[in-house]
Amino acid sequence: MTIPSLVFGFLVASLYGTLFHLLRGGSLVRLFFYLVLSWVGFTIGHLIGGWLGWILFPIGPLDFGTATIGSALLLIFGHWLSLVEIRRPDDKDDAV
Repeated sequence: MTIPSLVFGFLVASLYGTLFHLLRGGSLVRLFFYLVLSWVGFTIGHLIGGWLGWILFPIGPLDFGTATIGSALLLIFGHWLSLVEIRRPDDKDDAV
């Protein structure tokens, strides 16, 4: 992997995370959360695509298609997990 392809992948993954944040909204912490999810998903998608031999829209040494799919899947999964509310047994929301 060349340095220009690493920088390009980082920029594209950052764009995906930022666009997802614009669609879903949230705080600055949530923006950072989406950026990290996008970076990790983009990397995992690229690596899994190379490991399985799947080539989907290659741009130089970067397997752009599988990396994009990995980023999208991890962003959606991470957003879904962040919606879970943790309740402790001592929470008394039902009390009148």
